[in-house]
Amino acid sequence: MNERVRADFPILKHIIYMDSAATSLTPEPVVEAVAGYYRDYNANVGRGVYRLSQVASQKYKDAHEKVAGFIGAKEAGEVIFTKNTTEAINMVAYGLKWASGDEVVTTLLEHHSNFLPWFKLREKGVNLKIVNPNRSGEFKIADFEAAIGDSTRLVAITHVSNVLGTISPIKELSAICKEKGALLLVDGAQSAPHIPLDVEKLGCDFLAFSGHKMLGPTGTGVLWVKDPDGLEPTFFGGGMIEKVSVDGYELAAGYERFEAGTPNIAGGIGLGRAVDYLNDVGMDKLQAYEERLAKRLLEGLLNIEAVQVYGSTNPSGRIGVVSFNIGGSNPHDVALMLDEASGITVRSGHHCCMPLMNYLHVEGTVRVSLYLYNTEEEVDKFLKSVESIARVV
Repeated sequence: MNERVRADFPILKHIIYMDSAATSLTPEPVVEAVAGYYRDYNANVGRGVYRLSQVASQKYKDAHEKVAGFIGAKEAGEVIFTKNTTEAINMVAYGLKWASGDEVVTTLLEHHSNFLPWFKLREKGVNLKIVNPNRSGEFKIADFEAAIGDSTRLVAITHVSNVLGTISPIKELSAICKEKGALLLVDGAQSAPHIPLDVEKLGCDFLAFSGHKMLGPTGTGVLWVKDPDGLEPTFFGGGMIEKVSVDGYELAAGYERFEAGTPNIAGGIGLGRAVDYLNDVGMDKLQAYEERLAKRLLEGLLNIEAVQVYGSTNPSGRIGVVSFNIGGSNPHDVALMLDEASGITVRSGHHCCMPLMNYLHVEGTVRVSLYLYNTEEEVDKFLKSVESIARVV
């Protein structure tokens, strides 16, 4: 990436930001898009014939179309705006009609957001199976073939681990789901910002991801649904109906039936602008750039004595999310030292993946996560700082 990109993130003048897996920074064009809504055409959508409302409604609709194009969806009506990945996954958990004896298959890599909703379904008699990866976070396809059976209604899996950065074999898993007649939900929170996505090629039925991890505003997310008619809305109210009478109601078509009430209009428009920004950069170019940074980061960490790296060491099988520990040091202490000594921001702890932490026999890790605004010089400074910490702890 070039200096023009970094110029859009003025906060980088003060810090080295390496916590994009939690939330990415927001470029100036996205900030301006959000401010522009409030400044120039602040009105509700789908609720007025006056000019401001019409402008807001069109831009909000345009944002859905931009996101649809970004992930290769056929229609904007398949793209539902949510407040984050968590809400999107819960909409599937509560929007499908479940029967006692139905089964959900998920994995030990999952963020709590793709774990807890399926646990909750046990109250309805839904069974849960969990597939374990190896210690590097990689799966054997045979384990999924054994786990997915006639009772499996849904397979829910992360595309990219938010702890280990490893990429799951979604296309192969999709083929198994089609053969077994199971639906496939993909948590794309960590893949949508970093990897070119095409829902048709992935072969999934649901794709959930967050705007705030891909240069968009917080409070924005997406649920793509292959067959919107097969999912019941989880919220009811204004804006999501075609007709209402004392005898009943008729739902609106497309995404509107799932977006009851006044939506996050400014956030949705900002998310659309974030998609524009990523398209201007080029997702293929971004992926290649991050792969080079990740390779440099991995090689550097593996060469530092006392540093233990978790996850795959194959740069082409992962993204620039790397978890590590330094000897027996507390991850929070290491993160604080990086911040105080070098102005480097990383996350520490269990990363909302306690079952995986238990599997790895650690209380937590230090996680560094890269994005398009990071540079080789920043990676080198990070490695020098880690090396310095490793010598004294």
